Amino acid sequence: MTQTTAHKAITSSYQAGPASQPLLYETIGNCFDRIANTYPDRDALIVRHQNIRWTFREYQKQVNALATGLLKLGIQPGDRVGIWAPNRVEWCLTQFATAKIGAIMVCINPAYRLYELEYALNKVECKAIITAEKFKTSEYLKMLNDLAPELARCEPGKLDAHKLPHMKSVIRMGSEKSPGMFNFDEVCASAGEREYQLLADIAALLQPDDAINIQFTSGTTGNPKGATLTHHNILNNGYQVAQGMNFTEQDRLCIPVPLYHCFGMVMGNLACLTHGAAAIFPAEAFDPISVLETVQAEKCTALHGVPTMFIAELQHPDINKYELSSLRTGVMAGSPCPMEVMKQVIAKMNMRDVTIMYGQTETSPVNHMTAIDSPLEKRVSTVGRVSPHLEVKIVDTAGRVVPIGETGELCCRGYSVMQGYWGDREKTADTIDLANWLHSGDLAVMDAEGYVKVVGRIKDMIIRGGENVYPREVEEFLYTHEAIQDVQVFGIPHEKYGEEVVAWIQLREGFGHVTPENIRDYCKDKITHFKIPRVIRIVNSFPTTVTGKVQKFRMREMMEEELGEKKAASTETA
Repeated sequence: MTQTTAHKAITSSYQAGPASQPLLYETIGNCFDRIANTYPDRDALIVRHQNIRWTFREYQKQVNALATGLLKLGIQPGDRVGIWAPNRVEWCLTQFATAKIGAIMVCINPAYRLYELEYALNKVECKAIITAEKFKTSEYLKMLNDLAPELARCEPGKLDAHKLPHMKSVIRMGSEKSPGMFNFDEVCASAGEREYQLLADIAALLQPDDAINIQFTSGTTGNPKGATLTHHNILNNGYQVAQGMNFTEQDRLCIPVPLYHCFGMVMGNLACLTHGAAAIFPAEAFDPISVLETVQAEKCTALHGVPTMFIAELQHPDINKYELSSLRTGVMAGSPCPMEVMKQVIAKMNMRDVTIMYGQTETSPVNHMTAIDSPLEKRVSTVGRVSPHLEVKIVDTAGRVVPIGETGELCCRGYSVMQGYWGDREKTADTIDLANWLHSGDLAVMDAEGYVKVVGRIKDMIIRGGENVYPREVEEFLYTHEAIQDVQVFGIPHEKYGEEVVAWIQLREGFGHVTPENIRDYCKDKITHFKIPRVIRIVNSFPTTVTGKVQKFRMREMMEEELGEKKAASTETA
């Protein structure tokens, strides 16, 4: 599917996506069985770091084993089941097994610490959690025992914990035994004929509009909110993502992005499922060499990633040793893509049909995509047009649609919009209005062809001396400097101007001699004076989330702390 059909010039910032193909109206479990029965002997799941290689027939058998095992434990439709792990086969099985029994899978961020874990599990009242033993510096089992010391003396499945009052079962991955916990494999082997009949009975009762997934959004202030998504939301979004890449059952997708996020579980797993394509995982977490090796060994036709992942792959000294000619397409999302990175992805990695996609967890997540044959300039300067079966509009602060070319808040309506934030009607009402428009909090501009450019977050917009400064606009200009590899622009408080512009910059190899003053000189007479960063820092890295998203709020906090200390020091010595 492409978006190259003639588009009428539009005059206001509203657009409806094409609706030539009907939406899927089935549960994820029914879709899984339909695809497995259609392509039983095709590769379905390959997890290289665990030596897993299953056809759809084998995958279906394993999913059903876990689904019936969960039924045996007393997990019922509507119960919440947490999954806390990096990219592993058990994560994939949990995604589809919970969907088959109508349990709501709760994605727990692999980087969560005790406070965040306790909050998330209690907010949605998780009845069970499926957990890895550990990941990087996180000792998951120790953290769970710290939260629920009652595990040490309880029978598995009968937890009665003071701090986790709703939690009954902890299911651990791996073969070692832990007091109070089930082992994943023993749960998969526990069911009998009764549970398999119950599985079939439940399948006939589940509905596509049932909630099936809770994703915690990583807010910069306050506690995370649990975006509640249905079968209909995420199954169709995965389908449309795959359509946007022209996927067929012949495709093989390399997925180095985290499963706990929509990028991995929807744009990865569900995109593959809906088209009978193979989902291939190179490692527990992103590593450029494992990605390059996997693409070569598995002849992957598609590769997902955020721009920082693609930059790491492109800059690896051994990239030219790998055969990447099988690649054709993939998704780059999470943050804007610099033009030079896009050119290299096409030239060095053969991803001529790479597409940019944009959205948010609350829209399952994709609501914009660039067509695979969009002009290169559109693929890097915009997030494409609205996706099929969705509507978007850009509005001013009064909620009125703005004319083409004017900046406002991007709003979305349609099948992909979440049910709401779990247990939080007030925050849901703040985000989804009475006409069912979801307000993104993103500032955007639409052109006459319907292409949308996201220029920043409403809260990230810098107001300097009464002038609006859009960080993305300054970043795009700074990318034109030959020494700059990556840049992040944000605002910090200023006594005189209200806010001042700051840039954190990563330099290309061989340009270590470039100074902040050189960069400021480059800006003079090329961009308006109030857009020139007052503070420039040359850095080796940016603070990021587990998914690779840059955390500007952390940079802002660090700069405010640093400049505050300098001001205090100068006051003391004055």
